[in-house]
Amino acid sequence: MSQDSVIIRPLRAEDEAAWRALWTGYLTFYETSVPEEVYAATFERLLGEDPQDFSCLVAESEGALIGLVHFLFHRHCWRIENVCYLQDLYAAPEARGKGVGRALIEAVYAAADAAGAPTVYWLTQEFNHTARQLYDRIGTETSFIKYQRP
Repeated sequence: MSQDSVIIRPLRAEDEAAWRALWTGYLTFYETSVPEEVYAATFERLLGEDPQDFSCLVAESEGALIGLVHFLFHRHCWRIENVCYLQDLYAAPEARGKGVGRALIEAVYAAADAAGAPTVYWLTQEFNHTARQLYDRIGTETSFIKYQRP
C-alpha cells in the first residue's frame, strides 16, 4: 500500500462490518468497549443527515477500509462560527506509519474549512506516544486538562 493508493471518502451503509472492525480496534486500544446498541446507534447517526450528529470519513486502500475518523461540528461560546471536534481517529495496524492518520486529519481540516469552522481540536491519552508524534507535527498541544464527572 502506498500513500497514493489511499482514498479518503465518506462512510457508506455497505461499510458497516469494516467500520465496526476498525472502531472495535480503536476501542480495544483504549481498553474499553460499548454495547451492541451503541454500535448500531452510532453507525445510524454517522450515516444520518442531522448536522448535530457526528460525521465519519474512512480511508480505503485496494478496496479495504484501513482507517476511520469521527468528527462533529458544534457551537462555541467564544466564537460565532461552529468549531470541529475530532473524537475518534484510528488506522489499522498494517496501515500505520504510511500517512493514513495524517490524511484523515487533513480531510477533517478540509471539511472544517468548507464549513467555515476556524478550529479543529481533539484529545488523546498521554501514553499515546506514537499518535502524539503525528499530532505534534500537525497540531498544537494546549494547556487544558480534562475533567469529567465520576
